[in-house]
Amino acid sequence: MMINILIALAAGCASALMFVSIISGALISLLLFYLAPLPLMVAALGWGVLAAAIGGLVAALGLAALVSFPYAIAFVVTIAVPACWLGHLALLARPAEAAPGETPALEWYPVGRLIAWMAAFAAATTMAALFTLGTDGAAINDSLRNGLQRALGPRSTPGSDAALVDALVAIAPPAAATVAMLTLTLNLWLAAKITSTSNRLSRPWPDLRTVTLPPMTLAVLSLALALSFVGGLTSMFGKTASAALFVAYGLTGAATLHTLTMASRSRLFLLSSTYALMLIFLWPAVGLIALGLGDAFLNLRQRYFERRSMPPPPTH
Repeated sequence: MMINILIALAAGCASALMFVSIISGALISLLLFYLAPLPLMVAALGWGVLAAAIGGLVAALGLAALVSFPYAIAFVVTIAVPACWLGHLALLARPAEAAPGETPALEWYPVGRLIAWMAAFAAATTMAALFTLGTDGAAINDSLRNGLQRALGPRSTPGSDAALVDALVAIAPPAAATVAMLTLTLNLWLAAKITSTSNRLSRPWPDLRTVTLPPMTLAVLSLALALSFVGGLTSMFGKTASAALFVAYGLTGAATLHTLTMASRSRLFLLSSTYALMLIFLWPAVGLIALGLGDAFLNLRQRYFERRSMPPPPTH
């Protein structure tokens, strides 16, 4: 019990320090800020969600006392709650159906549903951050515009670079949701790898090639896209949610690509070149999103296994 408490305190202190390092303005602080959920996620996966919750509470109290109350609230909303909840869901399991007399195997919480939860957290935390700039779409856009004008430096005058600033204001909310989704995914994957390497991860490592999103995700994406054309705050929310869900489908697109290239002799080259191009140019990510959506509509992976008379592995 004492070890769990010490782990919780260490995780909370590390997460709080990484979160508040952004104040320094140093370039390395940006990386630390994005990795702030990692210690709490490691505690949740390796020592239980209670350890992560205790660590998050201690971190929030420390930030409220030493920095400011708004920083503590931001930490709880954007770091502690997602880390604890995702860690809790990742460890959920129930007995699977089994024949009479057989010991039922455990059915773990699907990875696809974890990705859907991460998309929800990415959209919610992004909108929460935007609400600190204003309570309606016009006020938020004005705050973003003024901040970007200041960031352009003293050479920029009101009205100069107006087209660039307006474009950046338009893409800022979905871009922030995209970054939030990617960082949550990276942190959870790293936390699972760390706890698995140290033999603290209780669930077996899933076959990520079989990850599928819940069927309702397509309906939610369609609604979010429709809301994007309404205007005002509703449009901003729709664009933010759409961006997070597109990243989710990009992840399933990567899983589909890994499946469809299983029999290819140049599989390593295809995968490595795709990811290298995506890191350099970003546009190949659109192809992964399209592949993920295509799999959701056409069951590309299932058809792949049927053509080769192979039983498809269980989905995650």
